[in-house]
Amino acid sequence: MNRARVLWERVPAPVVDIVLVAVAALDLLPILWDDTRPGVAPAALGCAALAFRRRFPLGVFLLTLPIALTQTIALAPLVALFTLAERSRNRPLLAGCVALAAVAGSIPWPLASFAEVGRTMTLIDFVYSVATAAAPVLFGQLLRAHRDLTRRLTEIEEAREHERALHAQAVLARERAQLAREMHDVVSHQVSLIAVQAGAMQVAAQDPNAKEAARTIRSLSVTTLDELRTMVTLLRASGGNATELTPQPTLADLHKLVESSGTHAQLKGELPPTVGTPAQRALYRTVQEALTNVRKHAPGATARVELWQDGDTVGVTVANTPPTRPSLSLPGSQHGLVGLRERADILHGTLEAGPTVEGGYRVRLRIPLSAD
Repeated sequence: MNRARVLWERVPAPVVDIVLVAVAALDLLPILWDDTRPGVAPAALGCAALAFRRRFPLGVFLLTLPIALTQTIALAPLVALFTLAERSRNRPLLAGCVALAAVAGSIPWPLASFAEVGRTMTLIDFVYSVATAAAPVLFGQLLRAHRDLTRRLTEIEEAREHERALHAQAVLARERAQLAREMHDVVSHQVSLIAVQAGAMQVAAQDPNAKEAARTIRSLSVTTLDELRTMVTLLRASGGNATELTPQPTLADLHKLVESSGTHAQLKGELPPTVGTPAQRALYRTVQEALTNVRKHAPGATARVELWQDGDTVGVTVANTPPTRPSLSLPGSQHGLVGLRERADILHGTLEAGPTVEGGYRVRLRIPLSAD
């Protein structure tokens, strides 16, 4: 049954309408061949009107009513009634159309023969005409209800799919939060040990450079712990209203970042206060990543952080001199600059990074002033 339905739905609608017009004309062939009867022209018009039943169902039905006068059971009015019932929710209108079709089918034609037929026979014809006209209306309403039910079931299934997707996202969020907590437990322990050892080294060391290095290590360890705990707190309180979010870094925090970077760095230049928050965050993260790379890969180098504006764009340039000491072999994921480039692309900007002629390294970020 489903296969037959699929095949039927593949038939083009114009082909179906043309076939219905031809079948309706064959149904009225005895009347159409009788040129002496006055119902030939209305019957031909009613059959031809079936080609437009999908666009004008009510008008087509009214055009097929004269056919019901000339023939008790005609295909054209029944098809028009079915189409109207399939496409309309107005039940009073459908009931009125059934009554019109029944009256047209029960009135003797020509009207002069009404006395010969009699009232009783006319009433019987009316009852049969009502039943005949009601059948395609009920069938059309049934198909419409089936179509509405199918659409509702499809909507329900889509809603369930969406709900399953949301549930999967919630499960994934819980797993990520759990993983973040486990990382916090492991990493915070290791970083805490580093901070303690750096504090002990700062107290015990005699060399001023060693004391300064130990102080920097301890300061960075404490900062890392604070940031890690803040991130885990946000993950644990996801969706809650009681936890206040830590403010994201802005340009006002650059001075503190440069001073605590553990490198000999200078901050030059200023930017207008109209720079958007996402742009300020991108500038801050670029300086942070660049200074971290200087500290890791260019020991003893000096760095220069310059904020600048060029028309409708703003940016920052971080350049460092060649290292004065061999760099330590530190693990790196090589994802820092990749993340900065992705952030720049999101803000419709560009990031350039590469060695300089003097042997140092330069990172340059350019983003629109109105980036959001």
